[in-house]
Amino acid sequence: MTTEASAAPVLNRQQIRLLMIGLMTGMLLAALDQTIVGTALPTIVGELGGINHYSWVVTAYLLASTASTPLYGKMADLYGRRPVFLFSIGTFLVGSLLAGLSQNMTQLIITRGIQGVGAGGLLTLAFTIISDVVSPRERGRYQGLFGAVFGISSVAGPLVGGYFAETDWRWIFYINVPLAILAIVVCYHVMRLIPFERRKHAIDWLGAGLLVAGVSCLLLALSWGGNEYRWGSGVIIGLFVAGAVLAVLFVLQEARVAEPILPLRLFRSATFALANSAGFVLGLVMFGSIIFIPLYLQIVKGASPTRSGLLMLPMMTGIIVTSILTGRAMSRIGRYKWFPVAGSVTLLVGMFLFTQLAVGTSLWIAFGYMVVIGVGLGLCMQSLVLAVQNAVSVRDLGAGTSSATFFRSLGGSFGVAILGAVLSSRLAGGLSDRLPGAIAQLPPQQQAEVAASGGANISINDPATIMALPGPVRSAIQNAFVDALDMVFLTAGLIAIVAVLVTVALPNEQLRGAGPQGATGGADPLGGEAPAPGGKALTRESKEEAAADMEAKSQTMI
Repeated sequence: MTTEASAAPVLNRQQIRLLMIGLMTGMLLAALDQTIVGTALPTIVGELGGINHYSWVVTAYLLASTASTPLYGKMADLYGRRPVFLFSIGTFLVGSLLAGLSQNMTQLIITRGIQGVGAGGLLTLAFTIISDVVSPRERGRYQGLFGAVFGISSVAGPLVGGYFAETDWRWIFYINVPLAILAIVVCYHVMRLIPFERRKHAIDWLGAGLLVAGVSCLLLALSWGGNEYRWGSGVIIGLFVAGAVLAVLFVLQEARVAEPILPLRLFRSATFALANSAGFVLGLVMFGSIIFIPLYLQIVKGASPTRSGLLMLPMMTGIIVTSILTGRAMSRIGRYKWFPVAGSVTLLVGMFLFTQLAVGTSLWIAFGYMVVIGVGLGLCMQSLVLAVQNAVSVRDLGAGTSSATFFRSLGGSFGVAILGAVLSSRLAGGLSDRLPGAIAQLPPQQQAEVAASGGANISINDPATIMALPGPVRSAIQNAFVDALDMVFLTAGLIAIVAVLVTVALPNEQLRGAGPQGATGGADPLGGEAPAPGGKALTRESKEEAAADMEAKSQTMI
């Protein structure tokens, strides 16, 4: 097992609280902008035009944030956390301002890309920075709060987006400005107290270019496949081939340079390799399936986009409560393995429960299923990041943390594409089987009206249009959609089995650090006394001895 640097600064209670406020604000901005635009896109397109580039508003953000994530981890290791974090949030702020000022769809897409470049740092550096000031043993309780931020953003995004879509959609981006300034001010002052020793380095620009290009090709193929182009088209196949070739070249480049963007030697650690593999698979299941739950609420239950976000509250509650409790439990127990195992099993159960959804399923039953999914996510999300951090040295902490975020985001991108293809294929077959018979039941006048709106090729992209259709046609569409959705969740559940197997294989290592209140056994910044490693409270003398011991180890390491 690698050794944690003992020289990491121990901030006082007020300083860590301030730092957490800044980091959580930055993370909230990045996570919120993954979902906030969706409900407002029809309004935005109606004003700016360019409906042919509709999907690019989301794709540009996803591309930029995912591809830049590993770069931030390495840059933070080389240049220090504060300047890189401030650059990322400054970039996000500029991108938000410019997005709000966009006068056409091309400008909006470009500025969304700028936002994504900043978001890539916000999503990964928060984990890295908090790991600089607390030990892995104590870290779980803080990173559990980050998991709660993700839970809040998953519901708040559609709600806020829907609200501003009805007033002024530009405030979707302007609202980021005061929050970003708050995060900059807080983190600028508190992070000055975190010393950083600059060391000689050589940036692997070629490796960075290969990584960005390779990831971009793969994400473009996954975003365009089945939408802009057929999966078997030359463009999609060409992008996949280009992505694979660039990935091989990236690995070869990383194996030969002194300062790789993603050190390949880290994969020699079983914990690092398995935790990132589990993160990829769980990302595929989580992000690739959860986006379909609001569709069920809108198409089958007739909820508006804004109300469907509100109806996701049970899932958000499960994520928030479980993330916080899991973080505290990991700190007290001192080990992490069985939390992602329990989470992946719970997620597996939740996916199979969702295969039981029907048109007539009560919302209360659906809420229960959502809570199960939320609990599974809360158990998994932060525990795997903590496992990766615990497996690497301080020298590689930024690169290791960014790798966890990167693989989870990449898994989510694959999940959206794979499960989206399952939905489209199953739905097309179900509609062709059900719609002709349903239309035949209608009076001639209604048959003519349905035929004018597309007949057997009716689009299901507008839930409001579906709810306005005649009963037999609406019922046919809803039943076909539910059948397709059942197959999506069944596929996600089968993939979740892989996550269970990978997490079970994780080594059950001890988290480094003296106890839940930090490596020195000092006062808990969130309140409470610090127990010793064995569970008893530390006396004043034992605290002083622990601090002296840590200082001696620090001098030895230096």
